[in-house]
Amino acid sequence: MRKATITRTTAETSISVEIDLDGTGRYSNETGVGFFDHMLDQLSRHSLIDMTVRAKGDLHIDDHHTVEDTGIALGQALVKALGDKKGIRRYGHFVLAMDDAQLACALDLSGRPYLIWNVDFPTEKIGAFDTELVREFFQALSTHGGITLHMDKVHGVNGHHIAEAAFKALAKSLRMAVEADPRSDALPSTKGAL
Repeated sequence: MRKATITRTTAETSISVEIDLDGTGRYSNETGVGFFDHMLDQLSRHSLIDMTVRAKGDLHIDDHHTVEDTGIALGQALVKALGDKKGIRRYGHFVLAMDDAQLACALDLSGRPYLIWNVDFPTEKIGAFDTELVREFFQALSTHGGITLHMDKVHGVNGHHIAEAAFKALAKSLRMAVEADPRSDALPSTKGAL
């Protein structure tokens, strides 16, 4: 059963995340940040990872802590759900086109967090959402999920499309990486540990 529940409470946020790696992309995400909920819904739907997120944060200050702490909790849930990582594909990659935007994602569930972020936005806001928080989420997810994660914007002029393409490219890459390898149930490493 590749499922996990993580609860994380600080003075700034209270987050609960439930995931099922072998789901169908069912989601119920409520963070109080509308655009971010939309991105989490995309992440779930296109990765086929069932996801329930409940977050209460200090939104009277801004959205930063809620978005970052959700990334932390989701990364921790991925680690827990993956267990010993035996039999997974480990690597995932996807180039995703969404209207004017094209983003390329490559990732490795290596246990060694590293983020390469070659994504810029034409505006500082998508509605009321700070575009810099997209990177903050990816950084938190990479760090606490032990993911080597590379995200490159090939092109794009619309901030909403760029952000959504990034989340969808991540989703499709995660789907590939967490899937069972039909040819091997061994740990996908020569080191003996991931």
